Amino acid sequence: MQTMKNRMLIELERIRKDINREVINPLVPELSLADLGPLLTMVANARAQYVKTLLDLAQSTEGEAPQVEQVQALRDQRFIFEELVAATNALETVIQREYMDVKDSQRPKPA
Repeated sequence: MQTMKNRMLIELERIRKDINREVINPLVPELSLADLGPLLTMVANARAQYVKTLLDLAQSTEGEAPQVEQVQALRDQRFIFEELVAATNALETVIQREYMDVKDSQRPKPA
């Protein structure tokens, strides 16, 4: 029984990989590490803006509780940052599982 289950799981993984590759690979360009530079910079900038918003908020309130509008601005920055991180993680999974083609290349140059 365990052997049948293992075979099924192996086949399930193969089918999942094939289907994801068939769907994803034609839709996305072949990427290299250099192509990822702007994406990684965008995520870093979103992280920086989120942290800066927090620090600016603390400075402007002088330790007092912030106003709802101020917290909303912080929440908006968190939403942007977390969404970009989630999307970048999804891309990483796509690359790890070979759902798309990648180019051999050099590391991206810092901006």
